[in-house]
Amino acid sequence: MKMLKKKYQSEQGKKLPEIVIMTGDITQMDVDAIVNAANESLLGGGGVDGAIHRAGGPQILAECRKLKGCPTGEAKVTSGGNLKVKYVIHTVGPIYRGGNHNEKALLESAYRNSLKRGEEQKVKTIAFPFISAGVYGYPKKEASEIAAYTVADFLRDKEDTSIEKVYFVLFGEDNFTFFESVLDEIYGVKEVK
Repeated sequence: MKMLKKKYQSEQGKKLPEIVIMTGDITQMDVDAIVNAANESLLGGGGVDGAIHRAGGPQILAECRKLKGCPTGEAKVTSGGNLKVKYVIHTVGPIYRGGNHNEKALLESAYRNSLKRGEEQKVKTIAFPFISAGVYGYPKKEASEIAAYTVADFLRDKEDTSIEKVYFVLFGEDNFTFFESVLDEIYGVKEVK
C-alpha cells in the first residue's frame, strides 16, 4: 500500500490547529500521545486496540486494569509502554446502531475528551485513529466529518492549549479520501506541502 500524506495549516490571522492526514500504522508514530480506539473494558481487543496493546506491551494492559474500564465517549490515559509515545489516550467510540442512539454526540465526545486528556498531559502532538469507523460500523463519510470538525472546533481560537499538531492516521486510501474532502472544506482547500 502506498503511503498518503497531506498537511493543512491555517492562514495568517485564522487560528486552526495544524492537521496532518496520513495512511500508516499508528503504533509507529513518534508523537507525544496516540489515541486508542478502545472498548469499554480497556483490556485490549481487535483492530487498532489490539495493535496498540501488542506494540505497547504488558505495561499498558497493567495500567488499563487499574483504570477499571471507560464509558463510551470518555477517555483515560496510560503511559506509552514500549511505544515511542509518552501517553496512550484510550477512548471508547459508539457502536453505530442506525444513528438514532446518540451516536453522533458520543463520537464527538470521544474526540473532545481525548483532546482534553492530551491538554492535561501538556502534549504538543497527538495522533488519532479513525474512531468507530471499523468494526463499530460508523458510516465513514459521517465519521470523518465528525472527527475533523470536532477537532478543529475544539482547538479553534484556544489561547491556552498545548496542542500544536494533530494527526489522523488512517488505514487505506478510501479513509484518506473521506478525511481529505472534509479538511479541504474546513481549510478552504489550502494544502501545505
